[in-house]
Amino acid sequence: MTDAVVGWHVELEFEEDAHRTRAAALVRLPDGSEVRAHGYAHRHRSDDNQPRIGEEIAGARALNELAMRMLTKAHGEIDDAAGRASRPLAV
Repeated sequence: MTDAVVGWHVELEFEEDAHRTRAAALVRLPDGSEVRAHGYAHRHRSDDNQPRIGEEIAGARALNELAMRMLTKAHGEIDDAAGRASRPLAV
């Protein structure tokens, strides 16, 4: 049996204004499919403006949503291959 190296490329993009940060996450899979997700962060008016922190929060939320979408995709593929409903996948 030969081991294969597989890589996924995940992209994160951010849009920011003075009070909000939006992150968009995208993963391209070897089969050509893509999974996308978004995350948001809101700065409280009393907090200092620190864009890096907003990016970390929004990015983490986008990646978390991306992970959940990947689990849902995998679960659907398991069901399709088995021809029946399987147990839900959990984090």
